Amino acid sequence: MADTEPSAAANCVERLKTYVRTRKGTILAVEIILSFIMLFCYAASHYGGYSAVPICGLIFAIIFFVVFMMELDKQLLVINWLWTDCGRAGIGALLYIITALFCVAGGSGDGARIAGGVFGLIAGLLFAYDAYLSFMDIKNTGGRSAASTDDRV
Repeated sequence: MADTEPSAAANCVERLKTYVRTRKGTILAVEIILSFIMLFCYAASHYGGYSAVPICGLIFAIIFFVVFMMELDKQLLVINWLWTDCGRAGIGALLYIITALFCVAGGSGDGARIAGGVFGLIAGLLFAYDAYLSFMDIKNTGGRSAASTDDRV
């Protein structure tokens, strides 16, 4: 007999497609892509020490993308995900902008470092926008995460 239940991989792909279409999903996906591009730019430059910022930004953006995509924020109520995401985005914006300004200002003769700095400025603005949206969500909900509506709790 054929199995009529969808596989776990198909369910995950459907969640991914659905989540990327949301505003938060699109922002996190673009943050991941920009961090990945910056990582390659900084790695190709003569001085690759600036690559720590996009590595951390990439890891944290992937973690939050997976948590929000799989709706684990509604199950793991120990962490206030709104405040944590706002802090992640705010600190990321600050670090990306500072690092990008250093790279653009001091990267003469190193095209990969300047390109990483330009992408870093764009990423810093995107992270700042993400922090702003997260702060507005906090302001609208009073700083509390959405209550779980699951009957099994």
